[in-house]
Amino acid sequence: MTTTTPQTARSAPRHDPKVVTALRRFAISITVFNILGYTVLGFEQPWLWPFVALATAYTIEIGLEIIGARTEGRPPRFLGGGVRGLAEFLYPAHITALAVNMLTYVNDQILAMMFGVAVAIGAKWVLRAPVRGRLRHYMNPSNFGIMMILVVFPWASIAPPYHFTENVDGFVDWFLPLAILGLGTMLNAKLTGRMWLIGAWLGVFALQSVVRGVLLDTSILGGLATMTGVAFVLFTNYMITDPGTSPSKPASQVAFGGSVALVYGMLTGAGIAYGLFFATAAVCAVRGIFLWSVHIVNKVREANEAQARAAAATAGDPTATPLTTPSNTKEVVVA
Repeated sequence: MTTTTPQTARSAPRHDPKVVTALRRFAISITVFNILGYTVLGFEQPWLWPFVALATAYTIEIGLEIIGARTEGRPPRFLGGGVRGLAEFLYPAHITALAVNMLTYVNDQILAMMFGVAVAIGAKWVLRAPVRGRLRHYMNPSNFGIMMILVVFPWASIAPPYHFTENVDGFVDWFLPLAILGLGTMLNAKLTGRMWLIGAWLGVFALQSVVRGVLLDTSILGGLATMTGVAFVLFTNYMITDPGTSPSKPASQVAFGGSVALVYGMLTGAGIAYGLFFATAAVCAVRGIFLWSVHIVNKVREANEAQARAAAATAGDPTATPLTTPSNTKEVVVA
């Protein structure tokens, strides 16, 4: 058994080293893709917008961390590690900002884009659930920010499919999704460990395309062709596999990925547009409810066991009194 003290809690790493490496490579990949998008591929948002998105995300992330640190009586997580520590702290915000701006089209309404980024960052502090003794966000930030833009601003839309390959053709038009697929697969296989999730997501997505074709007389080939687009490849390798909001165990990954595809099929069959984002948010929400349910059940069981032990002790010794825990007792955690 080991004793957790405030000092050891402060010195604990914020992320597993593999997760930090994955986030760094995610951040580099999406940055390079945005540079290519604005210079070569044909991104249609104003070139200044990714910088505005980054400034918005950085400001809110740091501001909320300062507030959270003061509330919890700890130093901010971006301090103590120098420039590298600050960069590692901002990796998630960096990825979220560029993804929200890149994947949405809000015409010239920059405040709508900033709203999506702000909601995405803020949701990490509001939509949290206990995981291994710590409160962690369960809602995919980028996906949630994009979804809220679509809900609050009905005139907004997702970036059009040609947005990613508008200015290229021929070999490059085919090579680009293959390159993203290859790099994303290596990243997820070696660092995030989300290949079970990807496999279930792709398998059930293909299956629901066939089922919708049979039951609703939609084009099966059209449904399957969705899987060849750059947007779908990006979603598969860089959004649904977010290590912070997807499960780690193989069986849970299969359930998560398959559920997103299943809900997508139901939404699309019902005529609801942008099903990818709504399906992901719905499954993340269910996962958050499940995590809270497990936590509450465990707390109730522990309380009942404590009462049973106290009752047994009192019955064995009429003079015994229920034990109380001193206020200065340190938290004991099983190693």
